[in-house]
Amino acid sequence: MPTDPRPLVVCLGSVVMDHTFHVDEIVQPPSKNRARSYALGAGGLAANASIAVSRLGGHCVFWGRVGDDLNGRPLLDALAAQGVDVSHCRLAPGGRTPVSAVLVDPVGERSIYSYRGDNLGTDPSWLPLQLIDGARAFLCDPRWLEGAACALDHARAKGVPTVIDGEKTETRILLDLIPRVDHAVFSMPGLANYAPGKKPEEALRNALADGCVVAAVTQGEKGTLWMTRQDPTPRRTPAFRVQATNTTGAGDVFHGAYALAIAEGRPIEQVMRFASAAGALRARDGATPDRAMVEELLRAR
Repeated sequence: MPTDPRPLVVCLGSVVMDHTFHVDEIVQPPSKNRARSYALGAGGLAANASIAVSRLGGHCVFWGRVGDDLNGRPLLDALAAQGVDVSHCRLAPGGRTPVSAVLVDPVGERSIYSYRGDNLGTDPSWLPLQLIDGARAFLCDPRWLEGAACALDHARAKGVPTVIDGEKTETRILLDLIPRVDHAVFSMPGLANYAPGKKPEEALRNALADGCVVAAVTQGEKGTLWMTRQDPTPRRTPAFRVQATNTTGAGDVFHGAYALAIAEGRPIEQVMRFASAAGALRARDGATPDRAMVEELLRAR
């Protein structure tokens, strides 16, 4: 049987059934308003990143937890339809699958109301950690601390590069996970959670001191601020200028593209540009781009 030539990236974390409503404006309650359109699909930090890995040319194995309710199996089927291997996901008996209501206004800004599920279990003992041994990169988000910590430790022991989506969460969780990670890529709220009261440059240096090889923070239209342990001089990768229609998942796609570029062995400057282009296209189109689209944007700029 021929070997899959695509680089293997293992992703672990949240998967959410997204109910997305496009509205004329996001108004304060009490109110009744009509949506211009509606879509149902897979979301979640690591799940969106997994779709990005697959669409951009990687072989992605996703580890996540859903309930055995009406949302669980259809959610995994939606990921599988995007080429993501979900055969090792956990369907928790009696569990409630995470869901989100996403309101998107005409300029692409969104308001998200999330329910993170119930009775999904926190024990990571079911994870097939041996699959990481053959991976070129491992990515996680902070939504399942026990699973992320277990997998990050295994990846580090095997010398597999690791990436975390440093999204907004409890400070204690980020303080636990960041020292286990090679590449910490934060959102601005996540970086503020990790290092409260510190300026971005100082907070990123904290991550390097905690053991990271690369520390970065995505800053929307300002681009991505980053530094490395080898050279802690702050650098900035400019954002690609696009007309946003839906910013939901743009950061997640950035992380998936970042992990794939790491898996392909690219220099860090190229990793940042590749990820920035993928995230920009997601914000522009409201859909995850394929490899040809990203390469075309990179050539144009």
